[in-house]
Amino acid sequence: MLPSPISRVNSSASQQPNPLSIRLYKVLAANFDDDATKAAVQTLAELYGPPGHGASKAKGKQVQRDSGGDHEELDEEDGDDKANGTVGTTRDGDKTAVSSVIETIPGEIAAKARRGLRRDVENKLAESSRRFLAAFSEVDKQLDTLQEHVGAMRTRCDEAQSQLRETNDSCRSLLDRAGSLREQRQEVSTRQSIVTAFLERFTLTSEEIEAIVSREVPVNKRFFKAMDKAERIRDDCRVLMAGEDGPTKAGVDIITKTSGYLEQAYEKIFRWCSFEFRQMGRDSSVDVHPSLREAVRRLRQRSELLTEALTTLGQTRQSTLLSSFTTALTRGGPSGLPRPIELHAHDPLRYIGDMLAWVHQAIAAEREFLEGLFGVRAEEDGRMVGAVRQFTQSEEEEWMSELMDVAVGGLCTPLKTRVQQTIRSQESSITSYKITNLLQFYMLTMQRTIGEKAALSRVLQDTTDFAYSVFYEAIGVQGRSLSAVTLDTDDTSLTPPLVILDHAQVLREILLVYESSLGDDIAFYNKNRTTERNQEQDARRREAAAEGCHSILDKMVDPAVEMCIVASETKQRLVPNWDREVFVVNVMTYLQSVLEPFAFTAEKQGFIQSLVEGRMMQLIEDHYTNVIADTGLGEIVEAWKSRKANEPLSHLPAASGTRLQAALHSFSLWLTGNTIDHPPRLAQLLVQSLATRVHRAALARLVHTYRWICDEVRKPENKYEAASTLLGSERPFGQVHLLWQIFGIDEESQESKEQEKLTF
Repeated sequence: MLPSPISRVNSSASQQPNPLSIRLYKVLAANFDDDATKAAVQTLAELYGPPGHGASKAKGKQVQRDSGGDHEELDEEDGDDKANGTVGTTRDGDKTAVSSVIETIPGEIAAKARRGLRRDVENKLAESSRRFLAAFSEVDKQLDTLQEHVGAMRTRCDEAQSQLRETNDSCRSLLDRAGSLREQRQEVSTRQSIVTAFLERFTLTSEEIEAIVSREVPVNKRFFKAMDKAERIRDDCRVLMAGEDGPTKAGVDIITKTSGYLEQAYEKIFRWCSFEFRQMGRDSSVDVHPSLREAVRRLRQRSELLTEALTTLGQTRQSTLLSSFTTALTRGGPSGLPRPIELHAHDPLRYIGDMLAWVHQAIAAEREFLEGLFGVRAEEDGRMVGAVRQFTQSEEEEWMSELMDVAVGGLCTPLKTRVQQTIRSQESSITSYKITNLLQFYMLTMQRTIGEKAALSRVLQDTTDFAYSVFYEAIGVQGRSLSAVTLDTDDTSLTPPLVILDHAQVLREILLVYESSLGDDIAFYNKNRTTERNQEQDARRREAAAEGCHSILDKMVDPAVEMCIVASETKQRLVPNWDREVFVVNVMTYLQSVLEPFAFTAEKQGFIQSLVEGRMMQLIEDHYTNVIADTGLGEIVEAWKSRKANEPLSHLPAASGTRLQAALHSFSLWLTGNTIDHPPRLAQLLVQSLATRVHRAALARLVHTYRWICDEVRKPENKYEAASTLLGSERPFGQVHLLWQIFGIDEESQESKEQEKLTF
């Protein structure tokens, strides 16, 4: 069965895609949300929108007419559009107004757009092209005018280029000449710089020459700077003088000229220093200006000029110090304070001390001034006042020493005259010795400060020697006067006489002065003389101190000792022998007490102690003789000493048993008396320790005598009957140890051992 036509159509239709369907599917599948689609739809809406007003429509028609006959159909369509009430668009492109679309027939605008879209777009493009061509026709006219101007300008530039080329060709020789001149100018400039540098290096400027040679320019930093440059120029000229061809003329001329300037500079320094040194005489203490110090330093290159200038300075300072010293002596300080030194002439120590102190202060100020003048740094090694100055072997030190010697030398004569007059007028040896020590102190100080060879040091040495001679003469006269003293014959006292007391007091004062002059060394020795650690140092100090005091002790102590011995002989004719020894011991111990506080008198103390020991032995012997006589044992001892050999003691009449019994009884009674501890005769000794020593030594000998008696009685050959009963009947009952206890003497003491060696 054949298919029907409808079915075939349907089948063929179903097999081939329908264009409408395809178009519809594309429309339905299109996305109108993108910006390009929206812009295209917006453009179409503006193109086919309703007209704005009559003017816009008329304008559109005018544009269509201007476009030509090809667009007549557009007018007809516009008429149709107005007849049908459709909405059109303005064709001018200047302003687009979109309003609501009113269609009489639905889809009419869209249909018309589909029919005339291509034509409308081409018309639009043609209109835009016409406008563009109209605008660029004016531009083309202006470009033609510009082209004419550019051509004229090119012609003028070619003419200028040709003229410039001709000018360049004509100026090339001039430029070559200018380049040559420029090179020559550079060479001349280089030579000028070299010459300028050479002149600056090897010549002085007019200002520098003026600073050196002009009297109007003072000696200051400007002068020294110019002088330094002149010296540097002279030193640098040695290079010019050491060429291979020998000295150059320029070098010789420069050295000659510069040396002349330097000589004028040194002469100017010399004149200025001499003037300044003369001005320094107006004040005793002056400050050194740095310019003066620098001038002196530079003047050392001309020793003859410096020596002459320093001679002027020395004479000026000498007259200045002498005038100041005279003023201090007679008128005092400003407004009378401090008071004149000569007002204290009645007090010799203060008078001489003030003069020496003024001189010492002046020397210190002069030393400080000279150190500042020569630029010598003050000593910073902790040197104390009066300590030995370490003199360096330098030219500055020699100049300072010489200047100080000259400056202070004028003070020597008035100082020496016044000091010697004061020394001669003193009657007291103590005052003379104080003055002597004062002079010696300042002499040592000056020697350590300005040297031993200085004039002032020599004057002080001579004055000190003169003072010592006067002092020694005074104490010598005082010592010799002791030998001429006659003791009072009615005076029976055993104490040192008044003349010895006065003499010892003077000696004590002199020793005190001497100790104070030794300073802290002797005080240290006195405090530490017993320590083993400082034994050697103390011995050296003691020897030095004793050596200085040896002459004084000989002249003071020896006459006193001699007078004591001579006086004891006089006493011998008036008092018993015991009293003579006591008198000598009392005087000796008193002199020893005067010397004892001073360690440097140890040698003289030993001498006096040896004399005292000899007298003490005599006193012990005399006291023992008196004690043995007082005890009643003396006769027994004497009888036994006079017996014949091998003769029994009991057969001697003086040593019989009865006499022995009586002697022992007397001894027992003596032991119970009050004189056993304090014998009256020993009270005459002024030193109680010596009295105790004499008494204890006599008692020790008495104990040994009693022991000897007991031993002799107990011996059978002496033939005493009932010897033990005889000795035991009286105290101490033949017990020697009881006798030691009664006397209160240690049996083993050193004194008892010494007394055992003595004979009865």
